[in-house]
Amino acid sequence: MRRILPILLFLVIAVSVAEAQDRAPKPADQLLTALQAAPNEEVAAMLETRIEHIWLEAGSPAVRLLMTRGMREMQAGAPADAEEDFDAAITLDPAYAEAWRRRAMARFEVGDTQGAIADIGEVLQREPRDFAALDTLARLAEAHGDWKGAYAAWQKKLEIDPKTPGGEAKLKDFRRRALGDDT
Repeated sequence: MRRILPILLFLVIAVSVAEAQDRAPKPADQLLTALQAAPNEEVAAMLETRIEHIWLEAGSPAVRLLMTRGMREMQAGAPADAEEDFDAAITLDPAYAEAWRRRAMARFEVGDTQGAIADIGEVLQREPRDFAALDTLARLAEAHGDWKGAYAAWQKKLEIDPKTPGGEAKLKDFRRRALGDDT
């Protein structure tokens, strides 16, 4: 019984800490709120960059190393190699949403649309306000002529990031294609 008590106490404390972390604001929360209220596209672009930097830096040093390598491979036109690095990052930290998003982009580049969509689902499960994931989802839908899907994803993106450059025009185009509406 004496051995069980410390274990139970540890579990209660661990659960309490985990619940407190869920309630605690995430580093990007204030910036995401500011993004919704950004006065213009320039301010929104600066906020987007800062938020994406916070999300990217949220991983451990090993995960960040894999992410840097994968992003470098994407820039070099080697999405299959990048996908392997993003896979490894996900294996090390499955809760790290940015690895899922970057792998989705790599999968899209190699033609694995279903895998890319599944990865975006993982991102949005972890961070429903990930405007970059919604952008990727809209591009995936657009590439496959799924105008209703592109419209829905873009609409959600603009709820989070209303000052996206060209965002309203793109929403109008997606709406026209999806619903046949010229307004």
